[in-house]
Amino acid sequence: MAEAAALHPRKIITGADTFGCELKDALIAHLRSLDIEVEDLGTSSYYSVAAEVGRRVSAASSPEIRGLVACGTGAGVAMFANKFPGVYAATCLSTNDALNARSISNCNVLAVSGMSTSPDSAVQILNTWLDTPFKSPCPASDFSPWPAEISSFLDSALPEMAKIGGTQEENSAGYGSSSQQKPQEECAICCLVKNREFSPIDIIPGGSMKIVRESPTSAIVRFEAGSVEPAHHHTFGHCLVVIKGSKRVWNLTKKENFNLGVGDYLFTPAGDVHRVKYFEDTEFFIKWDGQWDMFFDEDIDTAKNLTEKETVDGSSL
Repeated sequence: MAEAAALHPRKIITGADTFGCELKDALIAHLRSLDIEVEDLGTSSYYSVAAEVGRRVSAASSPEIRGLVACGTGAGVAMFANKFPGVYAATCLSTNDALNARSISNCNVLAVSGMSTSPDSAVQILNTWLDTPFKSPCPASDFSPWPAEISSFLDSALPEMAKIGGTQEENSAGYGSSSQQKPQEECAICCLVKNREFSPIDIIPGGSMKIVRESPTSAIVRFEAGSVEPAHHHTFGHCLVVIKGSKRVWNLTKKENFNLGVGDYLFTPAGDVHRVKYFEDTEFFIKWDGQWDMFFDEDIDTAKNLTEKETVDGSSL
């Protein structure tokens, strides 16, 4: 027992969506019974909470800090946690899955299924995940030690993966090696779009956009700090996820406002009139339900004057 406890991380950062929250809470109770510190980010949409768990595990860049995420299937939360360099999240539906994930990938974020896994089974999966060292015998190795050539490959594969998303200078400097791993704040979407050419949004100063798919339109959008989108509406509804910076959106039709930061999601229905203010250089992924269009309901000067008059909490519209 003491040997197994020595393998345990010092801290687990956890979060879940509504389909996984009960299982997450049961596993938190078990972790605390093992005297493992838990930081519970609570219940939210699977993309935002899983992304935040992934971001924090990536930034910690330490085997002492791991993550635990839960949703209905365990698949969605794993995908969003894996957006961050140095995060190796795996969905585990059995103890064998946990053995393989830890042995082969040094899995540092466990994803579990609230719809498929009972609390008792999940505790067994969690214990296996906590107690299994990297490169240990597992079902994938037929419970035998890994051959030397595969063991060597596993040693090199994870540092190479940790370089993904780094700049060319960082990669050539050796970041991602076991002795020089550099935590990064960027997600994979940011990394993939780095070298794309952005086109200015002529009708809105400070904005630029790269369309990555047409009809339905998907795009990466950038706005400079202080930019304002005047009140406008679209023929189609759209959803967005912030990947850098922060912004405020006023839905004038519904008389609501939203402060959005990295990882936050917002859906705006078709026809809803909305105004946007960017507090810092900001990027977001956006997808319309159809083709992109834009119809203004006020001019830029009016929009700037109104946003400047807003209270700190954005309560007025």
